[in-house]
Amino acid sequence: MSEPLPRHAPATPDGTADGGPDDAAFRAALGRFATGVAVMTAVTDGVAHGMTANAVSSVSLTPQLVLVCVERTAVMAERVRTAGSFALSFLAADQVALSAWFADPTRPDEAQFAEVACRTEASGAPVLEGTVAWVDCRVEAIHTAGDHDIVVGEVLALGTGPADDPLLYYASDYRRLQG
Repeated sequence: MSEPLPRHAPATPDGTADGGPDDAAFRAALGRFATGVAVMTAVTDGVAHGMTANAVSSVSLTPQLVLVCVERTAVMAERVRTAGSFALSFLAADQVALSAWFADPTRPDEAQFAEVACRTEASGAPVLEGTVAWVDCRVEAIHTAGDHDIVVGEVLALGTGPADDPLLYYASDYRRLQG
């Protein structure tokens, strides 16, 4: 039988605590949900920007919609609003370094794609090479939820890559499928 995780007070209307799970417990529980790892890209003022993301999901088949969650204080939140489009490249198991690169807030903004193999598709956003798949999207809607934006994109183009072993993230670490 599993042990319940520690709790703290839920947020009241003014944002103060009043019961409910604490942040560490929330992260521990949700960290047990295995996710793929993607790099979200967008272009504004001729400059490409990327960000590692794992809160990604398909939303609808008709029309074809996907979502990605972006922290509102992240540079990408403003970039995707301005661009009105984005791409998601789903990383392969051998692309841990790309995940780390696009998660590093100290990487140079102007040159972050200088040594990254990529191409552009319908939206003009970079699509990374060697991935398991990619989608290129026009922003359909952006919804505010807590400290994140839920960015919903209508798929303009998509494809699968040469890799078939996805990079996974589980319990705060990278994982691979076992075959």
